[in-house]
Amino acid sequence: MAMKFMIVDDHQGMRGMIRQLISASGDAVLECGSGDEALRVAGEFKPDFVTMDISMAGRCAFEVTRGIRAAHPRTWVIFVSNHDQPAYRQMAQAAGAAGYVLKDDLSELYFYVAAKRLHSRAKV
Repeated sequence: MAMKFMIVDDHQGMRGMIRQLISASGDAVLECGSGDEALRVAGEFKPDFVTMDISMAGRCAFEVTRGIRAAHPRTWVIFVSNHDQPAYRQMAQAAGAAGYVLKDDLSELYFYVAAKRLHSRAKV
């Protein structure tokens, strides 16, 4: 089943790496360089799955996550960060994130995508 992915990160190289890891043939992928941009386009794009960097200019990633989840409750948001701090993990969870993955081990992100694909198939 094709999915709609939104990759939110201020580094183009990281967005490309995440795209290669999570997308499959037929998927729609939208890359955003900031949380502000992600909030602007999420309403029209309606992503199934969002990867969210923490450290970006503009609006706070936790606020962006709350906004996306409020508008699209079935969207899974996974934080992808260099920050391995319990406080950030707790704030991500409180904002509605489904998970938290460190950038130095992106392989875990693949499992979240696989779980979302299975979850989406079960809902159809």
